[in-house]
Amino acid sequence: MDMDPDIDTCVEQLRTALAAHGIKLPSLGVDAPTFAAQLPIRPLVALGNCNTATAQALTHVLNKAAGTPCD
Repeated sequence: MDMDPDIDTCVEQLRTALAAHGIKLPSLGVDAPTFAAQLPIRPLVALGNCNTATAQALTHVLNKAAGTPCD
């Protein structure tokens, strides 16, 4: 895994991976305030808000990938 990927590429890869499971995070993007920092830091990915159905779908996919039983 690339430890310092281009932030835009990272966001697009995450969007694509989520879409492969039917999940869309409408607010997914680059955290703009990160770029205002005075110290050189890695930019952050803003996952944003989502409704409960999306949160449940994301939980299901993550639990399934981890081998955790799903309700």
